[in-house]
Amino acid sequence: MENLFQWGGGMWGGIGLALLQIVAFVVILLVLIAFLLLFDRKVWAAVQMRKGPNVVGPFGLLQSFADLIKFILKEVIIPAGANKTVFLLAPIITLTLALVGWAVIPVAPGWVIANLNVGVLYLFAISSLGVYGIIMGGWASNSKYPFLGGLRSAAQMVSYEVSIGFVIVSVLLLVGSLNLSDVVHNQEGGIWNWHAFAFPTIFVMFPMFVIFFISALAETNRPPFDLPEAESELVAGYQVEYSSSPYLMFMIGEYVSIVLMCSMLTILFFGGWHMPIPIPGVDGLPDWLLSLGGLLVFIGKTTFFFFLFAMVKAIVPRYRYDQLMRLGWKIFLPTSLVAVVIVAAYVTFMTAPVRQEFDRLDADKSGYLEASELAAVTLPMDVDVNNDGKVSFAEYRGEARS
Repeated sequence: MENLFQWGGGMWGGIGLALLQIVAFVVILLVLIAFLLLFDRKVWAAVQMRKGPNVVGPFGLLQSFADLIKFILKEVIIPAGANKTVFLLAPIITLTLALVGWAVIPVAPGWVIANLNVGVLYLFAISSLGVYGIIMGGWASNSKYPFLGGLRSAAQMVSYEVSIGFVIVSVLLLVGSLNLSDVVHNQEGGIWNWHAFAFPTIFVMFPMFVIFFISALAETNRPPFDLPEAESELVAGYQVEYSSSPYLMFMIGEYVSIVLMCSMLTILFFGGWHMPIPIPGVDGLPDWLLSLGGLLVFIGKTTFFFFLFAMVKAIVPRYRYDQLMRLGWKIFLPTSLVAVVIVAAYVTFMTAPVRQEFDRLDADKSGYLEASELAAVTLPMDVDVNNDGKVSFAEYRGEARS
């Protein structure tokens, strides 16, 4: 994917391949989310001892597509007092920001749209902008219930973004890179190297995984933290005035964000596309087969976390709003901050010799060992894990550790 311009035979061919890649990724993602939505409804139905959707298609498999057609064919109704431009722009922003966050998610070895070295900062920026679509939708409706729902969502998302940020910082300290592919490569070798289970950091990182999981529920307005949409109080909250396609975009954006959070749990704590136990002899297989296997493992882990999201929705009662705020500001924030301090101290103590050696080799202080600097040292051929022609500290430290 880094060689699109070369494969396309020039700039325009490369741009065409890049656009084709993005369209294919979005289409596959949306199709998978359609089935995950059905899966969500089936899990909820099973907990309540009922069948759930089972009429449209075999076992109800086409129910999500029938709902899609229904929403598209419905009339778009805009309240008379609404700001029409902002009213229609809000769901578009929500869906767009939810989709573009996937640009830096490595779903398999070498399978990522944009392998940014600052991928985590990119995700921080996109997730911070996501609240604007909900605020715009609540305000533009010109109704008190959507407005209250938008305010609730803004306060809720801001509160839990802080905790999520500190949890991600604790992971980045262990990895030494802001590149999500480096985060996954740092966990290769088996479940004992995954950040959630690696010894001795398991005593800090497993609680951080729990905090991230609960904060992801609040960040995506999922039960038991669906206060912005609380039917008993706000008549569906910020989206109560929406119907047809705009409502559908809000819903798809919400589910895309949920699956994004599930993928982040997989990448940050559960080894990404790596198997729990390494399979011997697979290194000789073709690269495309290894990538396909990694993709299936990644999808399996992400689906597992989506199942946990669905189970929480089915069995945990809704929090009061003051309980929601107290949990975020008085429990999660101090705990995650203490965890960052502990992990920083541990990493500083354990990696100080390796860091000094890396800084000595990194003559231009770019944060990477490039071709001219690699010529002065002998390293194994496979130390450059992502094959970008330079060695990051995470890759160098992984080689030193092995």
